[in-house]
Amino acid sequence: MLERITIATRGSKLALWQAEHVKSRLLERYPGLEVELLLIKTMGDKIQDVPLAKVGGKGLFVKEIEEALLDGRADLAVHSMKDVPAELPEGLVLGVIPERENMTDALLSVQYDGLDGLPEGARVGTSSLRRRCQLLALRPDLKILNLRGNLDTRVNKLLAGDYDAIIVAQAGMNRLGLSVPKSTPLGPPLFLPAVGQGALGLEYAQDREDLVELLGFLNHPDTHCCVRAERAFLATLEGGCQVPIGGYAHVSAPNRITLRGLVADVDGKTLIIEEATDKPRDAEELGRRVAQAILDRGGREILAEVYGA
Repeated sequence: MLERITIATRGSKLALWQAEHVKSRLLERYPGLEVELLLIKTMGDKIQDVPLAKVGGKGLFVKEIEEALLDGRADLAVHSMKDVPAELPEGLVLGVIPERENMTDALLSVQYDGLDGLPEGARVGTSSLRRRCQLLALRPDLKILNLRGNLDTRVNKLLAGDYDAIIVAQAGMNRLGLSVPKSTPLGPPLFLPAVGQGALGLEYAQDREDLVELLGFLNHPDTHCCVRAERAFLATLEGGCQVPIGGYAHVSAPNRITLRGLVADVDGKTLIIEEATDKPRDAEELGRRVAQAILDRGGREILAEVYGA
């Protein structure tokens, strides 16, 4: 068995929590194992004053980490799955997906209860086009403002009064133990999360059979299957994590998974939603099928306009 491994991670509080969580699970299972963290600053971390959708490109929070895997500086990377592009660099695999945390978004506020409780023209912070379009579809009067920074930074901006409300992933709030006076979940079927939201992904070189054996106990088959369906959906749309695409798959019955997917224009005036169910073994085909149905209904034109802009 391996005696020592290095985990590559971003340096934010949430990323460190995720890496430390995997480290603790490994040490609990293998008390003699030595686990080191390698902190890496990604392009997404460096650019803090521009909306991510305007930066362009895919893998803003993973590219430099994947380079560390490829050149041997690290054995393993722990990612938030919603940050991982649909296509991985050659030679790398997402071999392990642990059990998913809460996958919903959360509307956070100091004084307002929920989306319906926000006053007309309220200032809502998010840098996500997916969140923006779904918000505006429900409340076209809202003023959507850019919000960047690590999760704790974003929460502090809300508490300082910079926004009437912000939207973040509930999983991050849970993992860091953060709270605000008012929190309302926004989830399916009305509000779709990002592909992979709430799930972690363990990435490593595909020829590392030693890691396959070492890490296998962390894998959660149902979560892995559902995330595969979501990522096939994303790949068929040729989307990244900074486009108005949402998708969520779940086990809906014995030996069945259901995937609900969304493509929308950035102003929330057109939302195209499709849903389908299939067997877990056909998860990737399910993802492709839902994506193709959306493309055929006008999603292709919407995405072409978004990418062009």
